[in-house]
Amino acid sequence: MSASHSASSASLGTGLRKLRGSLQSIGLTVYALVTLYPLIWLFISAFKTNEEFYSRPFGLPDIWNWSNFTRAWEVADMGTAFMNSAIVTLTALVITLVMGALSAYVISRFQFRGKLLVMGIFMLGMLIPIHSTLVPLFILMNKIDILNTYAALILPYTAFEMPIAIFVCVAYMNTFPKEIEEAAMIDGSGYWGIFLRMMLPLSLPALATVGILAFLRYWNDFSFALVFISDPGLKTLPLSLSIFATGYSTDYKLTMAAMALAVIPTIIAYLAFQEQVMKGMTAGAVKG
Repeated sequence: MSASHSASSASLGTGLRKLRGSLQSIGLTVYALVTLYPLIWLFISAFKTNEEFYSRPFGLPDIWNWSNFTRAWEVADMGTAFMNSAIVTLTALVITLVMGALSAYVISRFQFRGKLLVMGIFMLGMLIPIHSTLVPLFILMNKIDILNTYAALILPYTAFEMPIAIFVCVAYMNTFPKEIEEAAMIDGSGYWGIFLRMMLPLSLPALATVGILAFLRYWNDFSFALVFISDPGLKTLPLSLSIFATGYSTDYKLTMAAMALAVIPTIIAYLAFQEQVMKGMTAGAVKG
């Protein structure tokens, strides 16, 4: 009787675990579909005509108009815009990651007077509303004559992303044991050697997280580019997309096609570094 009861209990437990696993799979599938649907809708809408967009916004197009993409590319001069966005984004990203990692290394691993004050000053940068600085930055850039240059975007992008980069990297580097540095010093490594050969490779998950977040902000920024860039030859992608909307009408078929093209680099960047991003996001919970 006891053996039969144990067998039925085990069978019931197995059934409950299978049911729980199935419900979790269904829930995650539904969540993934809800999350991905806006992106799917964007790409489907990019093939529609304006009439189909208005009459059947959630339906499939009768004819898949690939010409929308070529037309959007030509009208918005997206080739030039892609190049400008790539130059600004990649340059600002490299500066952010290098300066952020170096600053985080010093704050995390060195003891010096005023360390908490320095960290506090960096953290205060996270509290400044970015768009409240547009007017003073415009006046400053006009005085030093860097409006309508790549530097007009690269410098503020880097400055406003640095506090986040330092905060994430310091928190991650604080989880490294001191023994690895002591062992490296015994082997003859200096501070630069420790940073380049140990701290930097170990911090790749945190740097990937910072990099993806910074890339999205830089690539999608509209307000800074709108205020600081008026030269058509220097316009970035968000500015080029605005050409399809006027005060009276919007060409949705070309807008959607241009947006679909513009979002591809961000998708590729995330897919390329998603493993490192997940490691960076879960490192604190795992290492405690």
